[in-house]
Amino acid sequence: MAEFSVNPHRFDPYKNFKFRIKWDGRYVAGVSKISSLKRNTEVIEWRQGGEPNLTRRMPGFTSFEPVTLERGVTHDPEFEDWANKVWRLGAGLGSEVSLADFRKDLILEVMNEGGQIVLAYKIYRCWVSNYQALPDLDANEPAIAIESLTLQHEGWERDTSVTEPTEKST
Repeated sequence: MAEFSVNPHRFDPYKNFKFRIKWDGRYVAGVSKISSLKRNTEVIEWRQGGEPNLTRRMPGFTSFEPVTLERGVTHDPEFEDWANKVWRLGAGLGSEVSLADFRKDLILEVMNEGGQIVLAYKIYRCWVSNYQALPDLDANEPAIAIESLTLQHEGWERDTSVTEPTEKST
């Protein structure tokens, strides 16, 4: 079977630098890096009493690793606003957490070199477990200031409604 059924002339896999993140129905500005989507399923070992030399394995609990988003520091407050829904300093006893809306569903879109969406993943019930407003600042290093969010979530799945687009030749 061809790796690319719609575009059999294509041999190269998709690159990892064209992607977008969407939450609350809009694209999030400036996200330059997202960690990988990973899931782990625990292995449960067991054996029957009459089989002392044979260990069997079966799947146990599945967990999903946190996802980290990074972007350059700007005046856009989206990262900080979401982090503040999980915990806000000085909000008053009982109102530190916005229980009604601190979780968000995300959509990760991967694009080909032409900017066409080729893959999409839905990441469910995310919430901010770590927010970094600023990195270490160093006057001797020419670098961009990066802010980041680490998101806990309850799983992800591929959006199968996104199919391989027809690539246009120029």
